[in-house]
Order: sequence, then structure tokens, then C-alpha cells
Amino acid sequence: MQSSLEETKYILKKYNITANKRLGQNFLIDDNTIENIVKIADTSKQDLVIEIGPGLGTLTSKLLENAGKVIAIELDEKMINILEDRFKFYDNFVLLNEDVLKVNLQELISKNKQDLVNTKIIANLPYYITTPIIMKLLENKLDIESITVMVQKEVADRITATPGDKLSGAITYSVDYYSEATSEIFVSKDSFIPSPEVDSEVIKLKIRKEPKVKVKNEKLFFDIIKASFMQRRKTLLNGLINSKLFDNKEEILEILDKMNLNPQIRGEKLTIEQFAELANLKLGH
Repeated sequence: MQSSLEETKYILKKYNITANKRLGQNFLIDDNTIENIVKIADTSKQDLVIEIGPGLGTLTSKLLENAGKVIAIELDEKMINILEDRFKFYDNFVLLNEDVLKVNLQELISKNKQDLVNTKIIANLPYYITTPIIMKLLENKLDIESITVMVQKEVADRITATPGDKLSGAITYSVDYYSEATSEIFVSKDSFIPSPEVDSEVIKLKIRKEPKVKVKNEKLFFDIIKASFMQRRKTLLNGLINSKLFDNKEEILEILDKMNLNPQIRGEKLTIEQFAELANLKLGH
């Protein structure tokens, strides 16, 4: 059996193509990592899998063996020709030449799920577009069980950080609101061709049936979190004053006093529950 490295080199030569730097393409060639992603995603014949950015189809071929149906969403037309050739005899394969940020994913799931039980999303995301894709998947409140993604290690550390940790950021809270995020496996930059400049990590987001906290207005809740992290060295009070989300400084001080919070605290020290209370008190003020 060919290794993923041999297979990748053969395909690139056969179709006379190279990785598209503009689209952030790096082809995964490590067989152990590929097997581990399939295990982490826990796919079965009862699952509809949506794979974002399948590239040459190295992971796709393993998913097709394990899942009930695989929908691959690929932006690069050069990859489309390869994927069509590779998987033309699979009756559980659907290929879309689309930008995932423009696809109505819930409509796609409803149309293709049929008698399958769960929907799982799997992706090896280009570094430059990781956050917008993850947030779209979460904010759209899709009928999905989990998201298994490979991302830049630094982004993985931020997403899976604990509030209060120096690595935490606005995305830490946003992801935690919708899902339970876990770091799964480290992936060396040597696992790809061409080799990227940084290492990666596979993370899994298990979607919560209900958001982690109850908020009266989601937009306000997330706006407050973003404002608190806009300038990390600033205090929570200064971040909120600059946000223009509150009527005046006195209103903020009054809310922080009700919460027994020191105005000099930094946003990163708050729990997601405290951010929810802050947003809810603003509306009830």
C-alpha cells in the first residue's frame, strides 16, 4: 500500500500542479496523523461528514471508508479535477466547488442527511481563514455533533485555553459558549508538503445542546467580550469605556460594583459566566 507521501508526490506529478500559496495549501502526508484524525472525529456509517478543504483527497479516502456519506467542499478548481477523478466510483461522495463561507451549510445538511444519524465536520483549515470558518460553523447553529479541525498550534492554544490564562482571547469565550473544545494531537510542520512555517494541532469542538450561559442578547455579549480584549494591557473598565457600548463610565462602574468586580481587573480574568452577567446587567440596567 502506498504511503500518503508517495501518493501525494504521484498525484502532484500526474496532474502537474503545485500547492497554491494564495489559498494556504499544504498537503498532509503523515499516515499516523490521517488515521488519528479519523479516530478523533469518531466517524461511522451512520454519519454525514462535511470535509472542508479536502485538497488532493488524502484524508477524504479514509473518511469515505468510514462514513455513511462525505460532502467535500473545495475552492480550488485544480483540486476539483483530481477529486472527481479519484472518487468517481464512490456512491457516498458529493463534491462542491464552493467557498465554504458562502455555502448555506444547514440547507446542505438537511438535503443530504436523510436517514443518517449525525453530522460531523472535519477540516484542515488554511491558517489565514481559520477563525472566520470556525465562527461561521458555530454561529450558524448547525445541526452538527462535532467539528474536528487542524489549525495552527498558536490558534489551537488560544481556542482551548482556560479563561484567565494568558493565552485566552475573545475566541476562547466564543468557542466555549457554543462548544466544548479539546486539544487532541500535535502535528509537526514536517507532516506536510510543502512544509509550513509553523506546527499545527488537531482540536475537537463538541457542540453543546444549549449555549454554556444564558444571555439576553448574544450580539451585546460578544461585543463586550471583543471590547475587553481589544487592547490586552488595558483594564476592563477602559476597554468598556472605549467600546461605546455603555452610556457612560458611571453605568459601567455601577454594574461592576453589583458584580463585586474591581474596575482595574483585566478582561482576560473574567469567566464566561461573568461576561454573561455583565451583558445581562447592562440590558436590565
